[in-house]
Amino acid sequence: MAEHNKHRISRRSVIQIAGGVAAAGAVGGIAVSLSGGDSADAAQDGASEAPSTSSTAGPKPAFAHPGMLHNAGDLNRAKVRVAAKKDPWLAGWQRLTANRHSASTWKPNPQATVIRGGEGQNYAILFNDIHAAYQNALRWKIAGTKENAEAAVAILNAWSATLTTVTGNSDRFLASGIYGYQFANAAELVRGYPGFELARFKKMLLNVFHPLSDDFLKHHNGAVITNYWANWDLCNIASIMAIGILCDDKAKFDRAVKYFKKGAGNGSIKNAAPFVYEDQGLAQWQESGRDQGHTVMGMGLLGSICEMAWNQGVDLYGYDDNRLMKGAEYVAKYNLGGDVPFTKYSWRTGTWGGYREQTVISDIGRGQIRPVWELLHNHYARRRRLSVPHVTAMAEKVRAEGGGGDYGPNSGGFDQLGFGTLLYSK
Repeated sequence: MAEHNKHRISRRSVIQIAGGVAAAGAVGGIAVSLSGGDSADAAQDGASEAPSTSSTAGPKPAFAHPGMLHNAGDLNRAKVRVAAKKDPWLAGWQRLTANRHSASTWKPNPQATVIRGGEGQNYAILFNDIHAAYQNALRWKIAGTKENAEAAVAILNAWSATLTTVTGNSDRFLASGIYGYQFANAAELVRGYPGFELARFKKMLLNVFHPLSDDFLKHHNGAVITNYWANWDLCNIASIMAIGILCDDKAKFDRAVKYFKKGAGNGSIKNAAPFVYEDQGLAQWQESGRDQGHTVMGMGLLGSICEMAWNQGVDLYGYDDNRLMKGAEYVAKYNLGGDVPFTKYSWRTGTWGGYREQTVISDIGRGQIRPVWELLHNHYARRRRLSVPHVTAMAEKVRAEGGGGDYGPNSGGFDQLGFGTLLYSK
């Protein structure tokens, strides 16, 4: 993804939390929603959708685990439904097992230095290994196959023992964001597995990925605040949030939430969806005048941020009167071939703030498929029982969602972890 450079609620009852909702329970001071699937789902799957708040002896961790893109209920539902050979979960499972990254024979290729952008780029090695770790971890969680767990652990351990530096041109901040949050999600799935060097893995994330993500949100690589597209902020928000959860670091988690709501850059929700068309239930996406590939990528990153927060009891999906929902409807409608309004978008670029503007929506990449829609559909249409006809239509179009390696060999095909049909269907 190129930068500007010099141009620039619930199916049952949702118990609300801060910013519109009252806490039903708390894990280590973080409110936990008790919303979940309908009672039939809960009874059949043996676990509710939301993180458990049952009391146990001893001090409670700061966060629910697993509690990033998947909570215990999600994973158990997929396990039960796949075992029963029920679609669409079975179709999603078949996409996973057909992906070569999910094979337990995958061998890691760890590097001491990863470069994204500029001379000597080698970051494809990293994203292929991350997706292999994640997909193997999913196969273990759903089918109980020990060899897949051991493959995931071997990949993660190899990288935490080797990686010391992520670098490159400004694209290094994309690497810190995208791969930081994806790495953390893979580790979260196997965090209690014997032999996984969790402490060392946390240290790698804290020393290699987090400093870059933190610096980007603070300084934006020395550029004016509007220079970088929304996705640059969003991937680094996701990274800080995921690292915070994995490391039980509430300050990092809270910082990510605060930036989503009030950050100065284009990744905060009001800047990411700057124009709301209330009469149409739509909100224009910040990158819509750029191209549709990056616009859809934004849906995936925002969905990931909101789902990770949701699984820790924080409702960002509904923040600012469902602003993300309106943005997702806008992006989905246009990429399904529909007409949407467009307000002139202007911004300042570079270090000196040269003026740029877009006056029409871009049709570059229009209609492309990425595995981002099942998550959004299942939250808004299924959990919350809200009408999102365009998001739902996109989810139906891409079903069953695959993951990294199913959408081309380049980095864009690995921007999302995917497999939403398997993991989010309700």
